[in-house]
Amino acid sequence: MGSGRWSTNVYDAAARFRAATGASAFAHSDGGATTVHPLLDPRDVMRESRDSREHQQSLAIAVLFDVTGSMRRVPRALQAKLPQLLGLLLRHGYADHPQIMFGAIGDATCDRAPLQVGQFESDNRMDDDLGRILLEGGGGGQKTESYELALYFMARHTAIDCHDKRGKRGYLFVIGDEMAYPRVKRAEVRQVIGEGLQADIPLAEIVGEVRRTWDAYYILPEGASYAGDRQVLHFWRGLLGQNVIELADPDAVCETIALTVGLGEAAIDLDEGLADLRDVGSPAGATVSKALATIGSGRSTLVVAAPPPDLSRPGGNIRL
Repeated sequence: MGSGRWSTNVYDAAARFRAATGASAFAHSDGGATTVHPLLDPRDVMRESRDSREHQQSLAIAVLFDVTGSMRRVPRALQAKLPQLLGLLLRHGYADHPQIMFGAIGDATCDRAPLQVGQFESDNRMDDDLGRILLEGGGGGQKTESYELALYFMARHTAIDCHDKRGKRGYLFVIGDEMAYPRVKRAEVRQVIGEGLQADIPLAEIVGEVRRTWDAYYILPEGASYAGDRQVLHFWRGLLGQNVIELADPDAVCETIALTVGLGEAAIDLDEGLADLRDVGSPAGATVSKALATIGSGRSTLVVAAPPPDLSRPGGNIRL
């Protein structure tokens, strides 16, 4: 996938049509659906970001968000600001050929849609994929969701030319407010992804696999159920180090993603990125500046962290 080019005019026309007809940008979910849309079903699929004549230097960007509980606000904020995200990436030269995949994370122990994954797209079909996401709003109530299942999919069910051809990692953003379960469970993989595993996979091991191909970030937005929770922050920092971003305003998620990519691509430093936000009229500069203060001006060093010391405890909880 990944052909075509993004058009803000097409996006605006679709938004005007929805406003005139009363349609929702999330028609699948708001229309009463209770199951994963067939085009976002992760079972027996690979998601590919490939070079083409149009996009000879493709760059894979994956954005996966928790859609349980209070996190359901995030995809709506993403959809509303897609033009700003693409505008910063393209018009400001952060990435010439981004191919973006959107997906959603729930809880495989209890949700009907524990994992949803779209295609990597360069054009307005990425907006279509957002509209197909089921905003289930469930979750297990244990301060854990099935992030590890999503990480397994990203490690073993994606193929990206930026890495395979050029040795350049793609960007993975996981947006959530809870912890992962301590291991990828073979029964859940079989049920959700349709593949047989010989044994469960420890969380730290699958994170290591992911980080060989993906420059992975975890974004914890303010207003979520566990925003600022020390246990959750300690958990993810033990796995991803400085690539854990606390975001004071969930509405700034697009700007945060765009500037993180710009920094990683060495297309800007943080001050230049904040100036770009002012140029496009974004009020998110102060929020993004604080959120990205620890990221620095270049890609983070790849360090596969050891798991926090008590991931093997029931539920993977950490005692501070």
